[in-house]
Amino acid sequence: RKTSKKLLEDADGILVPGGFGARGHEGKLEAIRFARTRKVPYFGICYGLQWAVVEFARNVCGWDKAHSTEVEPATERPVITHMPDQRSLEQMGGSMRLGSFTCELSKGTKAFEAYGQETIQERHRHRYEVSNIYRDELVENGLIVSGINPERNLVEVVELPDHPWFLACQYHPEFLSRPYRSHPLFREFIGAAKNLNIERTGSKEQELAAT
Repeated sequence: RKTSKKLLEDADGILVPGGFGARGHEGKLEAIRFARTRKVPYFGICYGLQWAVVEFARNVCGWDKAHSTEVEPATERPVITHMPDQRSLEQMGGSMRLGSFTCELSKGTKAFEAYGQETIQERHRHRYEVSNIYRDELVENGLIVSGINPERNLVEVVELPDHPWFLACQYHPEFLSRPYRSHPLFREFIGAAKNLNIERTGSKEQELAAT
């Protein structure tokens, strides 16, 4: 944690992007913990949502054994796991959730504020999801589930209250972002990081340091 503090203390924003497997996951968890506790803007994409939920489960809910079955298949607290219709599959090839899916956003959330509408379409490329078995308990402990896929009742967006900007999505917003028409979530994340930089330096001219 001392190393992570040294590496991250000057960051105005922290983004954990999509990925697979176990490599570096504990470092990502520590970066997420830093963002959560130090009120640094955080944006998690796909894999970045999954580890944000694991970090919250461990350090806010107190579930020390919380994990993703991608990394620890026998975990006692599989807060991230395969979708129910995939758990019996022995060969996982071709089983990813791919393509565009509907997401319903809750009013009064940062996600809704970013998009300005309740129903959105976003593109996916993943196999693991937030387990609905633990969803109610996560919410009871303060996690905001701000986006849901209505067809399958899957968690698509999570946020934290009492934080300048902490949001993670299961989909890939970069697929719909363009050089001159940035995706709303990237726009809002960068805006939050810029605000922190201005707050720290007192200068709008200071170079934005985002990690």
